[in-house]
Amino acid sequence: MSERELVRLVSDGDARGQRELYDRYAGYLTAVASRYLADADAVKDLLQDAFVRVFERFGSFRYRGEGSLKAWLTRIVVNDSLHVLRKTQHLLPVETLPDAPDEDPDVDQVPLGVLQDMIRRLPDGYRTVFNLYVFEQMKHKEIASLLGIKENSSASQFLRAKAQLAREIKEYRKNNG
Repeated sequence: MSERELVRLVSDGDARGQRELYDRYAGYLTAVASRYLADADAVKDLLQDAFVRVFERFGSFRYRGEGSLKAWLTRIVVNDSLHVLRKTQHLLPVETLPDAPDEDPDVDQVPLGVLQDMIRRLPDGYRTVFNLYVFEQMKHKEIASLLGIKENSSASQFLRAKAQLAREIKEYRKNNG
């Protein structure tokens, strides 16, 4: 079934369409939420709430071509993840921390699952900025505005995330060389 057909079915309130939407995107959206939230139970709760919201608000969705549904769903899950992090006060400004060296981690030979675990272990603020910058391709100015922090805090947290990942990758490669 094409994305356009799926949108039509869900818009009509068709239970089969809703099930197809869930089946098609739940795994992907779980991965998106897991990039921001380290706790598996929090990810499950967020996803359940997000799908309820998706079906309630589906009338406001405007199909703009192939990929627009996935982008809309992703935005909802990212925003909900950020809301959870704000609510639990895990997004803290870090202007007072010393600057971290800019290290480019070499991810060759590191299995994807291991790399994802390393990202999940980053402190919440670092992980959030890293994900928004790398995966959502946002600029630090946009990230700062979204998170209510200064632009240089966003850049600083990103550099610290990269430095921590570089250390973990180096350690992994040393132990699994």
